Amino acid sequence: MGRIAHKVYLGFMVFVTLLVFFTLTFYGADYYLTRLHDRPVHAKHELLKPTGLIGHGIGMLGSAFMIIGVFSYMARKRIRRLSRLGVLRNWLEFHIFLCTLGPILVLFHTSFKFGGLVAVSFWSMVAVVFSGIIGRFIYLQIPHTIEGRELSLNELNTMESELISGLKNKHQIDAGVIVSMNVALAQTGEKEGVNYLVRIYRRFVFEHKLLGQFRQELRRKNIKGKHLRSAVRIFKSKIILNRRIAWLSSMQNFLRYWHVAHLPFALVMLVIMIIHVIVAVLFGYKWIF
Repeated sequence: MGRIAHKVYLGFMVFVTLLVFFTLTFYGADYYLTRLHDRPVHAKHELLKPTGLIGHGIGMLGSAFMIIGVFSYMARKRIRRLSRLGVLRNWLEFHIFLCTLGPILVLFHTSFKFGGLVAVSFWSMVAVVFSGIIGRFIYLQIPHTIEGRELSLNELNTMESELISGLKNKHQIDAGVIVSMNVALAQTGEKEGVNYLVRIYRRFVFEHKLLGQFRQELRRKNIKGKHLRSAVRIFKSKIILNRRIAWLSSMQNFLRYWHVAHLPFALVMLVIMIIHVIVAVLFGYKWIF
């Protein structure tokens, strides 16, 4: 998948997610904001209640999306025969898409009523979504090839050398500027706080300031236009690469710990969802389509 096609792919998934969320919100807002004991007489009750035409349908779709999202990504990741079936990064993005859209549909399926065993499944789903956001951040901090393989420290150091060479040879950036920026990047550890979240925040703030200083330094040396933008892009890539090298070991450990938390919540959610469907059938609820 080319760069433009990949952007279209991501844009389409974001568009669909937002479209579904805002459509359901605007259509059902008056019903969902109605007090529970007044809902049965609401004009949209037969459509939006959990057993209604829309409520039942989006519940089925949401459950199906989550099941497909979880098990398709797990299969692509763990079964060697499927390794040629697309790039793992694209599968991860598809997994995130379905496992974001699915919970949104399930949320509206409940009509914002949470209680009993279903409440456990719902809050497990919320935990899965939020832990997924954290996991996505951790995953992005660990450099991967386009096929999804983690890059080694030697490969990262080689990439850093290539970026420095690009600044020197392609854009003729003065060696003194590069050295001073490298020294500043090397000293980021001295600027970090005790708390890891504070350290992450301070690092991002520092990197933003450093990128601005680099841009100003190039302008003082009369580098403008395309050369300026290209050099800034290269230096930004170097900053990100330096951060990933510095955090590589920590993020790899965090990712292992994250799996320990993310997977159990997902399993609890799926098991209770299946129990919920079985109990609903036993109490006489049927497929209405």
